[in-house]
Amino acid sequence: MSPTPPPSDVGETRRQAALDAHALLDTLPERAFDDVAMLAALLTGAPAAGLALIDQQRLWFKARTGLRQQELTGAGGLIAHAQAAPRELLQIGQLVAGEHLDTLPLLVDGRALPCCIGVPLLADRQMLGLLLVFDTAPHTLSARQNDGLHRLVRQARQLLALRRCVLEQRNLLAEREAFGQRLEDARADMQRRHDQLAHEATHDPLTGLLNRAALDHLRSDPVSQEHFNAQPYALILLDIDHFKQVNDRHGHRLGDLALQAVAEAVNAAVRSSDLVVRYGGEELLVVLPHTRLDGAAEVAERIRRRVARVSSLPFALTVSLGVAAGDPARDQPEHVFERADQALYRAKTSGRDRVVVDDSPLFDG
Repeated sequence: MSPTPPPSDVGETRRQAALDAHALLDTLPERAFDDVAMLAALLTGAPAAGLALIDQQRLWFKARTGLRQQELTGAGGLIAHAQAAPRELLQIGQLVAGEHLDTLPLLVDGRALPCCIGVPLLADRQMLGLLLVFDTAPHTLSARQNDGLHRLVRQARQLLALRRCVLEQRNLLAEREAFGQRLEDARADMQRRHDQLAHEATHDPLTGLLNRAALDHLRSDPVSQEHFNAQPYALILLDIDHFKQVNDRHGHRLGDLALQAVAEAVNAAVRSSDLVVRYGGEELLVVLPHTRLDGAAEVAERIRRRVARVSSLPFALTVSLGVAAGDPARDQPEHVFERADQALYRAKTSGRDRVVVDDSPLFDG
């Protein structure tokens, strides 16, 4: 009898893929599979049995009883015999080392098992393995034993199907979780972009202070208005002295550094609830809620001193400040701003580097 040709590369690739889809190779023992091997040995009276998976040229036992080896290598001959008639009972009266296997299967006590009977394990129309029983002498199965082995193989096939179903469910769950994570990442990224755009729209990029657009929003926002209109408030207008000369003499790069230094000094002198706005080129506005005129004057003087102590620049910095206060029940914000602006003007025209406090009465009428 001529030797059976090996399966085509395409067919073997398909078969191996079907086996790999069950993720059974080289896994830990499982009682359900162990029961199949144990029942096969009990049914036939054989000293050893195993549920073997065909992994290329080796037989790897997912379950075994009585066998010492976990796998049989160089099993191409035995596998070829089984694949030649994938729906028939495999019976080999004398396994030959070097022809069927590299080495014969051994009992736990080391005795060789030269005889085997096998029932193909088919799934997805592919032979994934064999239910094998091994004996020391040729063994003829009764009809009842033959039927019993085939029933055990059907049970093994159901176990494979159940495992495949569980794996698919796990994969679906993992995909859903991954999709959910991608959605959450996308949402978080959109939120970051939104926050970044909102920050860029309301903050001066050079100093990090609020810009005039933010101030306009606060003026029109009912919540902000309710906050500022609840208590007396004060405004400080600040102008960097001789800032044009700073740019002309030292360049715009140092001019930018001067603006940043002033912004840092102002932020260090005010409360977290106060608002600092870059109102113009070198002009800042500080809004002090819940603050009366004397308290605002102290803050303004603190700012002036901090700016005067800036030592990170090759020139001295000074600022002029105008302070005004208002009562929401009586004063219009525009009029309070005008009084602060007038106070700033007096600070600049009377020598600069000083704080001038508005002395107008807190009433517009």
